[in-house]
Amino acid sequence: MQALLDMPADSLSYQPTPDLMTYRDLALHILNAGSALAGLLIDGVDDWTVPGFRDGMKKYYADIPDTAHAEDIAELLTQSIEQDCGRLAGKPAEFWEGMMRRFDGQEVTRLEMLQFCKEHELTHRSQMFMYLRLRGLVPPTTRRRLVKR
Repeated sequence: MQALLDMPADSLSYQPTPDLMTYRDLALHILNAGSALAGLLIDGVDDWTVPGFRDGMKKYYADIPDTAHAEDIAELLTQSIEQDCGRLAGKPAEFWEGMMRRFDGQEVTRLEMLQFCKEHELTHRSQMFMYLRLRGLVPPTTRRRLVKR
């Protein structure tokens, strides 16, 4: 969320090349994909290969315009994380041991799928950090590390 807020408002439409997502689009993707993937796990959807799966993800998306301000997206990210973490933590150990089929057809435990969701978010967060660097800004994790020195 801090990386989102660190990008100047007039740079939210920044994209290094035309074929990459804008900074705002990355943030919205993290919000919506995170909400959808967590929601599907929480709801116990075990087969992500079924026809119409991707369209079914949209029911978990935030009701926010593609032109949203960084502060609005950050607020929804905060709310989503708080809600989803609480609901995910409420699942018993045997739930996480259960098997499911990912969208690529691979059979994994729900815990492995949760790890995949985390890695997906980290990949896009890394993209956001690179965009910040390309704009001459230092990502928040680096700033925190520099302060400790």
